Amino acid sequence: MALFFRINSRRCLELQKLSSGVGIRSLSDASVDLKKIIADKIPKEQERIKAFRKSHGSKKVGDITVDMMYGGMRGIKGLVWEPSVLDPEEGIRFRGLSIPECQKLLPKATNGTEPLPEGLFWLLLTGDVPKDAQVKAISEEWASRSALPVHVTKALNNFPKTLHPMSQFSAAITILNSESEFVKAYSSGVHKSKYWETTYEDTMNLIAKLPVVAATIYRNIYNDGKGIGSVDAGKDWSFNFSTMLGYDDPDFIELMRLYLTIHADHEGGNVSAHTTHLVGSALSDPYLSFAAGMNGLAGPLHGLANQEVLVWLQKLRGEIGDNPSDEELKNFIWKTLKSGQVVPGYGHAVLRKTDPRYTCQREFALKHLPDDSLFKLVSQVYKVVPPILLETGKVKNPWPNVDAHSGALLQHYGMKEMNYYTVLFGVSRALGVLANLIWARALGLPIERPKSLSTDQLIKSINV
Repeated sequence: MALFFRINSRRCLELQKLSSGVGIRSLSDASVDLKKIIADKIPKEQERIKAFRKSHGSKKVGDITVDMMYGGMRGIKGLVWEPSVLDPEEGIRFRGLSIPECQKLLPKATNGTEPLPEGLFWLLLTGDVPKDAQVKAISEEWASRSALPVHVTKALNNFPKTLHPMSQFSAAITILNSESEFVKAYSSGVHKSKYWETTYEDTMNLIAKLPVVAATIYRNIYNDGKGIGSVDAGKDWSFNFSTMLGYDDPDFIELMRLYLTIHADHEGGNVSAHTTHLVGSALSDPYLSFAAGMNGLAGPLHGLANQEVLVWLQKLRGEIGDNPSDEELKNFIWKTLKSGQVVPGYGHAVLRKTDPRYTCQREFALKHLPDDSLFKLVSQVYKVVPPILLETGKVKNPWPNVDAHSGALLQHYGMKEMNYYTVLFGVSRALGVLANLIWARALGLPIERPKSLSTDQLIKSINV
């Protein structure tokens, strides 16, 4: 028995040492120099991973089935993603923190109640909960880096209004790569151990510029190209984005702070995250990598989902009105399902409970717009849909995801242009995928190259 305890004590000590890196949340130190903080963490994290791989590199972490291969690799554990982890029961955790914990712990604007996205970015990069001064420093730095090159502004202003907002967004990000510090350093022969430094600089520049790009697109398409104003160096990222869009309602600005925080990351397997990582693994710069991710986000099965929800709700209202009875709503839902369609906004590839991102948006609505007719309808759908989906016997997760609610909130504050919603999603998603890209370069992760098989090879391998 004594031997058993000695062995297990050594194993516990080993695991404690391996888990003592950046992935474990702690309070941030007082420095406002984010790049230096990351530089201090990188050698420790490199050693932690090196030790872990040396001890456990040959161990299996899962089995792959034929259904997984044909089913979009769903459920295959094959990626390392540092900023967040998605648990089927708990939902998303950012460096170990749940969304309610982020809402409680991350710094807020003066008189604000929702977390600032700058604070989440600090957390995603460092694993530490930042102090107010550190978040303020990020806001100021992003404001100072926000100006667009003349050729990008010119391109944006020359795009036809008929070009989809996401196409404009992706194109502008792509041509911003003319400013890439990573490309300059790589061309000059910088050592690979320094790749992360210019990836960091590109990331900071790109995130700073995204609200200006996105607001210019919005103004050009929906406001006859009227000026977007200027970035206020004394205000936060979300405030500046909101006012450049033309919205100065304090509640809308708070909604943007919440929206840009909760949409920032959802581990590495979703299309936009995985695509950014995949393209970045070829040492494409952050601009090209993120633009590729945005092309994935533009797909109707990913970033357009909240738009699909609103289209369905509009059809519902057109057929049974704004105040249907539960029975009328049930009949409409069964009609939707029997026609071979799904109820958009319900279900998730990983989650097996109500998405915490849905819950925090619902709480925001209960606080700020409890009598909004569309919110009331969304709430009624939330009550009626899950039991029906369970009754079909075909649905593993009958609960709503983030997209079931976000569009209703934007509609309430006057942003009716559904085609634009995915751009908002894209601005937010930069925080998570680019934070991970910095760590991918810091850890020297290689180009991604999984092995593929033909159906004939696969059948042969199974029959052997």
